[in-house]
Amino acid sequence: MAPASDAVLTAREWRELEADHEVRADALTLAHRERSSRGERHPVEDFLFTYYSYKPAVLRRWHPGEGVELADAATSRRAEWRWYAAGSLPGSLRVDGVALRGHRDLLVANITRILRATAGRAAGFGCFGLHEWAMVYRQGEHRHPAPLRLGQGPTDAVVEAHELRCTHFDAFRFFTPDAVPRNRVELSRESQAVREQPGCLHAGMDLYKWAIKLGPIIPGDLLLDTFELTRDIRTLDMRASPYDLSAWGYEPVPIETPEGKTAYVRAQRGFTERGQLLRARLLGVIEGS
Repeated sequence: MAPASDAVLTAREWRELEADHEVRADALTLAHRERSSRGERHPVEDFLFTYYSYKPAVLRRWHPGEGVELADAATSRRAEWRWYAAGSLPGSLRVDGVALRGHRDLLVANITRILRATAGRAAGFGCFGLHEWAMVYRQGEHRHPAPLRLGQGPTDAVVEAHELRCTHFDAFRFFTPDAVPRNRVELSRESQAVREQPGCLHAGMDLYKWAIKLGPIIPGDLLLDTFELTRDIRTLDMRASPYDLSAWGYEPVPIETPEGKTAYVRAQRGFTERGQLLRARLLGVIEGS
């Protein structure tokens, strides 16, 4: 967890925290960085750096969060970073949360509204990850180069045999034209805070996006925790998708079967619990509680 409010970290203390954070971040991004250096693509993990278009260097940058002074930091590289200001002690720095919040007031308010509404809503577990299936429904060309596990016709039949219950606009907006009217409700950006619910895998993944957008008021450990959740959810998301990812070592979660649905919901419930804890931590930072 982040240091207590109004804490002062000695140079040794905060540099150790920074070094530990960098080691953890480097481990989380190593495979992606190595693939990038070779010009290789990955159908599952690249999403973490393309759809969420933040470079590994952003993850690697440690911040203490608000209410923490870093002693003897004024001569460090941190002094050139945005949203840092002089602390109360000579030569110290602190995150200038007041300035950041003032500059991003509408963004912070929107993130707070979505997080608060999602946290207070009952989780839904009846979607079975069919959003990925709806993105290829009756479509000859697909977003990913991997083949369909069942083929186009049987994949379409799976969609037609279920009610689509997607609640996340940023998944819904990629539905094929034929799939859009099959969703139980029509979604829009304006209704996001009304429809978002904690059982949604993409709502859990977006916690990483919100942490990044909130900038250095988010402590480094919380940022990496949200990234780890996003990585783990993404794996389930694609294992339950219609794609055949066996060439990359992924066993499918066959949601077209009762056994697959059970496995999916079991994992979904675990991610919901993790997401709600991180959602509460993010709200605690934003609201100062």
